[in-house]
Amino acid sequence: MTTPAHHPADTPGRGIVPNTADVDYRILQTVASYEQAQELVDRLSDGGFPVEKSRIVGTGLRSVEQITGRLTTGKAAGRGALGGLWFGLMIGILFLILAPGDLFLILLLALGFGAVWGAIFGALGHAATRGRRDFSSIQVMEAASYDVLVEATHITLAAQVADGQPMPGSDDGADQAR
Repeated sequence: MTTPAHHPADTPGRGIVPNTADVDYRILQTVASYEQAQELVDRLSDGGFPVEKSRIVGTGLRSVEQITGRLTTGKAAGRGALGGLWFGLMIGILFLILAPGDLFLILLLALGFGAVWGAIFGALGHAATRGRRDFSSIQVMEAASYDVLVEATHITLAAQVADGQPMPGSDDGADQAR
């Protein structure tokens, strides 16, 4: 997950992510996929470039929702029961820590109550939509392209390192020539 850039005076951890308005960034390269952008920044890192002077910016963003299947009240209850099992396990472990007792009985009861209540809430939640959302899906953000930006004061150096040239003053040039 990324951290939104705020004005440095507004952020307790100010200075970690510079605001684009405060720093002059230039496009080093535009690529079609995020993996290509990562590969370029990794190449800069491997070449010794100070990668904290760069950023990856997705452009042409769109929301894509992949439908994964039909959602019935039974499926919603089943998914709720699975979520309830995890919650029940957490509560069971908490009970075991605070009030030691029969391990098997406490875990069994906690898992059972969690699954039952999870199923009830899952079914009620689905029923509350009244058929307006009878499908499950996964939603992601995609970009049409990605710009690898570098601070303007470092753009020439970044371009050299991206082209495979060694960082000035590094011993990597001698190692790469072998």
